[in-house]
Amino acid sequence: MATTGLPRSTQVDVARVTESLEMITPLWNVWVLMTLSAQPLRYAEIKPRLPWLNDGTLHPKLRRLADAGLAERTEVARGHVTYGLTARGADLMPVLTVIAAWGETHLEKPLVKNKDTGKLERLTTVAPAQNIEDALALIGPRHATSILWALKARGASSAKALSAAAMPGYRLSNVYPQVDRLVSDGLVRKDGRAYELTATGQALAPVYRALSAWASGRPLADAAAHPLWGPAPAPAAKQATSGPWLTTQPRIPAPAAPAPASAPPALSAQPAATPGTAWKGGDLFSHQIPVRPIALPQAGGPRR
Repeated sequence: MATTGLPRSTQVDVARVTESLEMITPLWNVWVLMTLSAQPLRYAEIKPRLPWLNDGTLHPKLRRLADAGLAERTEVARGHVTYGLTARGADLMPVLTVIAAWGETHLEKPLVKNKDTGKLERLTTVAPAQNIEDALALIGPRHATSILWALKARGASSAKALSAAAMPGYRLSNVYPQVDRLVSDGLVRKDGRAYELTATGQALAPVYRALSAWASGRPLADAAAHPLWGPAPAPAAKQATSGPWLTTQPRIPAPAAPAPASAPPALSAQPAATPGTAWKGGDLFSHQIPVRPIALPQAGGPRR
């Protein structure tokens, strides 16, 4: 269990959220969970919806999600096995909508090549599952959550104070790469010798409130009462090219996949999910997304 130099109640909260992130952050987990969100599916039905995942990747993911209590394998009849979400996994779906909304608002849109002009252009919208995975890649690494919570609780802090609060038991030198990564990702700023949350880091409040409620088994309706991350701050105005660049763990967008044959054509124009809404059939692939990999500058430069 992760521990911090914060009050005991906050320590427990951070530990629960950190453990929850460890379950859902691994690459493609969100795609698998959202694929199962509408109804239980046989493996042969899951496979074409996630065609870029080979059997050696998809099988272990289903097994690990089942071990984590988010998915379940049900033998309907001999030779007929389905995979679906547990009640715990189903309760996670509204939390994912909150994370998707944060990613859509605060993450920079990636550049893709226009097939007609050959020029790089910025996507206007990103598939909800991709926004979720990219957001989780920012807050999922070890110690990221404890550092962000410590800064939220204590305000501007020196590296020494931050190390004592968020990483007790570690040497002071260990905090620098952790917090500097968050600075690079745009969630933390450094002012002289002090670190503090940026507006984008402060805007993680609804994400952490939702994760805290889910991790403790409370209804999402109780999230607004979170002692540290609530109530909700006024939303910041979105800039034309705002948002942190994902420097920590670049995610490769999934290849474009068609919506199920039964899905109505209108799904292709659906907006990204918003907090409090449920995933509907086709939401997973509701936006055309680029075939991987996206060409990125080889000598540095912004990355999603």
